[in-house]
Amino acid sequence: MSMTIETTRNADPRLIAEPGLAARVATIVEPAIESLGFRLVRVRVTGDEGCTVQIMAERPDGTLTIDDCEDLSRALSPVLDVADPVERAYRLEISSPGMDRPLVRKSDFERHTGHLAKIEMSIPVEGRKRFRGVLTGVEGDAARLHRDDAKAGEDADVLLPIEDMAEAKLVLTDALIAEALRRDKAAKRQAQQDVTEDDHRAPRRNGAGRTQPTNFRPNGAKKRRLAQHEGE
Repeated sequence: MSMTIETTRNADPRLIAEPGLAARVATIVEPAIESLGFRLVRVRVTGDEGCTVQIMAERPDGTLTIDDCEDLSRALSPVLDVADPVERAYRLEISSPGMDRPLVRKSDFERHTGHLAKIEMSIPVEGRKRFRGVLTGVEGDAARLHRDDAKAGEDADVLLPIEDMAEAKLVLTDALIAEALRRDKAAKRQAQQDVTEDDHRAPRRNGAGRTQPTNFRPNGAKKRRLAQHEGE
């Protein structure tokens, strides 16, 4: 199992990673997330509601259900309790990436070619750090972007090294929403087909597919757990 996980991670690693405390949390939770068949997207530690540790994850196809959030929360809570990377009380939040998702892997940029994105570089390219435009593909470990703010006489096409990005995310557009709806319908059709082909499939837990939070028993008075689906 560990060999399979390591191979998968090396094949499509996160090229955009978080700094500081969030990076320490990511190092702790990523192996557990991958052992369950999911991928870590991003970790954020904010001051919301005292302190919130948000862990964004997904399946390899980019989906994440309420049941998946609950499973991840149950698996990650004891891992974080043992490592104890956050010194104060915090709220654990598990969420899906959503439609205007962060882009962190090479495959993210490939999958969303043709969609509008905003990118902030940690290392300037052509004297600037902020870019906005349509993703036009990937070349090596760099993303190609067609800028939508290029002035007359400027080359609108730029090549941005993914590892030099501080942040990259999709911009919510009608085209992005339409594609997400098509994928959702296709996933539901496939799920219905799977159930039909296997009459002995175990039934899904009550509440599957609903954006309803699930609270878990706190560890003393220190941490309160919450599994949450994106869009709730």
